Amino acid sequence: MLPLPEHSLRRQLNAEIHSRPPVAIPGPEWISYLAVTHAGGSANDERKHLAQLCSTLGTEVCPVVDGDHWVLDAGAGSGLRLKWERHTEFSGYTFFRRRVAGDAEYTTALAAFPADWVNGIPGEVIAASHIELCAAAQNPPEEVLDGIARRGDAVVATRIAEGAAWVISDFELHDGFSRFTVIDEHLRHRQAGRTVQRILEIETYCMMALLAFPVAKETSRFLGTCEKDLAELMEAMSATITPEDERRLLAHLTRLAAEVEQSVTRTAYRFGAAAAYYRLVQQRVEDLREQRLAGFPPIREFMERRLAPAMATCQSVAARQADLSTRIARRSALLRTRVDIELERQNQELLVQMNRRAKLQLRLQETVEGLSIVAITYYGSQLVQYLAKGLQKSFVPTLSPEIAAAVSIPVIAGLVALGIRRMRKALAAEADAGH
Repeated sequence: MLPLPEHSLRRQLNAEIHSRPPVAIPGPEWISYLAVTHAGGSANDERKHLAQLCSTLGTEVCPVVDGDHWVLDAGAGSGLRLKWERHTEFSGYTFFRRRVAGDAEYTTALAAFPADWVNGIPGEVIAASHIELCAAAQNPPEEVLDGIARRGDAVVATRIAEGAAWVISDFELHDGFSRFTVIDEHLRHRQAGRTVQRILEIETYCMMALLAFPVAKETSRFLGTCEKDLAELMEAMSATITPEDERRLLAHLTRLAAEVEQSVTRTAYRFGAAAAYYRLVQQRVEDLREQRLAGFPPIREFMERRLAPAMATCQSVAARQADLSTRIARRSALLRTRVDIELERQNQELLVQMNRRAKLQLRLQETVEGLSIVAITYYGSQLVQYLAKGLQKSFVPTLSPEIAAAVSIPVIAGLVALGIRRMRKALAAEADAGH
């Protein structure tokens, strides 16, 4: 045991490294393969359907369907095996049937499994293949290729695994299945399993990568319309006169930007997945270690000629879409700057008008303050006069009310003016402190 505590994911990650191993193929075999997308089927539905196969075949010992990889061996007597793998977007079902003497030329492994069970597999077929693995002693590759050359069939033929086997296929669909012939020269059991697995993965990943091609064509048409609209908006932008025109153009640009961003969001995963699947196809072709045969194109050349242009189109559309999004954002920023400058100019005019109004209000206020001093002085002098009249009758007979009022007028006016001035200074100081 380890002396240190183990990370909780260590064993799971280690098992992932060794997951989905190839099935060893000890001799001639019929192999069929179905890759189905996950449309309308969950992992539990697939596991339940696999468990039904055990009861249908009458298998006494059926392994538990767990995880994303499962292998069923129906027994040495039947020679039937099934390998199930669940991937992110699709699940693969590989059917094996041992080849025996007397088998017809177009025997398939799929035909040995219950038709009702096969028809009930959840999902939609994206790839389907039949592989005939035969020995070179019973099926000499030179004779096979000579017959193909005489008939003039357009096929892909190559030697793989450093000359250990031959692969022949036209990559066409025959009754819904592509067909491969693998002639075993001296493949080891595990090596034969890896070869079959790589061929099936090339076929599947090629189809999965091509799912992005219709999306790319549709997106290309959409981008053409958007680029035309953007060009028209730029022409209109150079001819705008009023701020209202600029705001209307900005609204159109914002709508166009939203549509393009929606397209980017909708297609980003598909284009990214296509690039990843294409890299897997290239890696699997590299793993075959092909040797070119005179007069026949190898698998690498076929993929470069057929698959590479479609992937280049997807990559080009993705780059074009990203570039259009950037250009729209740049134009929107430019137009928004123009609108902001116009708004700032309008705000500047409003501030000038507000400043003018404030000055007028200040002058009016100063006028009102002068009148207020006069009014307060008048009422104050009247109070002094009334006070003087009372004092004249009661205490100071010689005191003249008119003279007392006249003397009080400058005193009252000075005090009122001084008070207003001090109040104005206090308000100004408070305003300065607030700023």
